[in-house]
Amino acid sequence: MPTPDIIGHYSGGQLLERLRATLKAEGADPDRLTIEVLAPHDQFHGRGLEATDEVARLLGPKPTDRLLDVGSGIGGPARYLAKRFGCRVVGIDLTREFSAVARVLTRELGLEERVSFEVGDALHMPFSDETFDGAYAMNVSMNIADKDGLYREIHRVLKPDAPLALSDLARGPGPAPQYPTPWAKTVAASFLATPAETRRRLEANGFTIVSSCETLAEALTYNAHARAMMERGEKPPHRAVTLIHGELAKEMGANTSRALAEGGLIPIEILCRKRD
Repeated sequence: MPTPDIIGHYSGGQLLERLRATLKAEGADPDRLTIEVLAPHDQFHGRGLEATDEVARLLGPKPTDRLLDVGSGIGGPARYLAKRFGCRVVGIDLTREFSAVARVLTRELGLEERVSFEVGDALHMPFSDETFDGAYAMNVSMNIADKDGLYREIHRVLKPDAPLALSDLARGPGPAPQYPTPWAKTVAASFLATPAETRRRLEANGFTIVSSCETLAEALTYNAHARAMMERGEKPPHRAVTLIHGELAKEMGANTSRALAEGGLIPIEILCRKRD
């Protein structure tokens, strides 16, 4: 089982109240939510909604599909896919507070018939074999040491030939990242794999790689754009790390940006399919 430190890293309490206060301070009405209003805050991964849209295009879901969101956070990607494609999405996350907030936001957006959330361990998911038409995971594997167990479990719950899209931070050839980062306060809670190792483990656990690419250039461009916005006194496009981690967010962001620039971290996107 994942350690309690992983859960504690993400769960600081009163998350819904902090989100509503943040939205109000930004001039939004927390009682009249939309996908667009929530997007800067509910996409807890690098490049936010931009990366979610890329994963959505990789999967290309149909309205009849039922998708699995592994590590669903407060539900931003799941709601986005359901709203855009009309599909159903089930999210699973280890952090109870995340799932509770995700349910509230989903209900307020009127998407509860298409989007649901479970609290659970991605290594032991409470779903039957061959349940889902597709799956995705965004910036999740960095917290999971047992990569084989993760991919094996996702493989189990997917239907034959179903797609899996991953958007992750991988270990690059440059200097090791400094901590804290958005996914870990110390290296003891961080389990980075190289792009090649990620592909090998996927293939070893029943997946065929369809496409694999590094998105470092996109990440650096996104970060430069965010810095320019802040220098002009504007809000950056991605504010989820601040919502979750508060005062630590600035240091976490600086450490991540440095590791990207030095090559210690490489963002990757992989599309693969379950082999029979």
